[in-house]
Amino acid sequence: MKSIKVYLIIYFVLLSFMKTNAQLKVDAELRPRFEYRHGFSNLFADGEDPAAFVSQRTRVNAFYTSGKLNFLLNVQNLRVWGDVPQLNRSDMNGVALHQAWAELMLDANLSIKIGRQEVIYDDSRIFGNVNWIQQGRSHDLALLKFKKETLWFELGFGFNQDDENLTGTVLTVPNNYKAIQFLWLHRDWSNFNVSLLFLNNGLQFIDPIDSNNTATRYSQTAGVHLVYVKDKLNLQSNLYYQFGNDINDNNLSAYLLSVDAKYLWVKTWHTTLGIELISGNNDAATANGNNNAFTPFFGTNHKFNGLMNYFFVGNHINNVGLLDLNFKVEMHLDEVSQATIAIHDFSAEADIPEYEAKRLGSEVDFVYTRKIYEDVILKLGYSHFFEAKGIEVLRNNFDRNTNNWAWAMLTIKPTLFKTK
Repeated sequence: MKSIKVYLIIYFVLLSFMKTNAQLKVDAELRPRFEYRHGFSNLFADGEDPAAFVSQRTRVNAFYTSGKLNFLLNVQNLRVWGDVPQLNRSDMNGVALHQAWAELMLDANLSIKIGRQEVIYDDSRIFGNVNWIQQGRSHDLALLKFKKETLWFELGFGFNQDDENLTGTVLTVPNNYKAIQFLWLHRDWSNFNVSLLFLNNGLQFIDPIDSNNTATRYSQTAGVHLVYVKDKLNLQSNLYYQFGNDINDNNLSAYLLSVDAKYLWVKTWHTTLGIELISGNNDAATANGNNNAFTPFFGTNHKFNGLMNYFFVGNHINNVGLLDLNFKVEMHLDEVSQATIAIHDFSAEADIPEYEAKRLGSEVDFVYTRKIYEDVILKLGYSHFFEAKGIEVLRNNFDRNTNNWAWAMLTIKPTLFKTK
């Protein structure tokens, strides 16, 4: 509570010093979500009990703009209902900064954005904010931005360290990159737009036997995102290639290819037919110093290969890859509600160890969304994963149990204060 009071004081200090042409907006988000997990992310094993819990994200956002300066402060608290005793003096996770950045306008088209920030490009396949997970994803970066009419250009730089050390630059923080540079170019035409992305991602290697043996290993990801819209038809495609070296110094050569065709049949519903092919390693392992498994590093992976997170959400990395054939129907039921049904059929791109077939299974996802009030949205979801022998071999689970997941989420986002 003390941290929240400090931030609220900052908001009102900003307000008191605002110029007449400046604007301040303060809003909040409360997002509790109930989940029932029975085979979520992994096959359900004999002897286990299903999980059920309520998680909650609470955010307060303050956005300030004065023409030459844009400033965002986004603080959040994450909790599972009951994760601390009653009468406890503090929360388990406390208050954290999700975003804290300033954007300085160098001229009408050029700016630099510095600080902790979300990075979202195109369909979020390589860079996304992963908004489904309660904590979300953000980066500590300097971002040079240029936008003029139909042309966008962004150049990003990041360099991460453990602390304010006196010597050395070895990063020991897990699940983070040491250095990153990326370039994103985007151009719009009347019915067509294209984005080009180049990512140079440096990971810290520390020898598990000799901690003095360290290195920064760089991989490169280059690719294009294409969108064509004509009348009722919407076509999208991703083509990415990875090269360089992985963290274990294997030579990296991997790819991701996808095509989605969306068609609006009537004003109230449309369908999407898609295919995505992600390269992998034969027998789920690197061989002869080569790695052919593609990694969608910072993408919102929950969005793509089934909502039950069996693939590329903290798992299936450097594995047999994936072929995802999918079909989606989106229906607007009335002015305030809609429903989505998605069907996925999964196969391995590479060979599964000691098994000739490649099929991994299928999944059905159902999501219902209803706007209750202006600032309140209810979402309900149910997913069911039907395993095939291939995923049983990869996960070493042959119990053949039911794998399903259900959830209900309420998102409340009121505007607390806004200058005119």
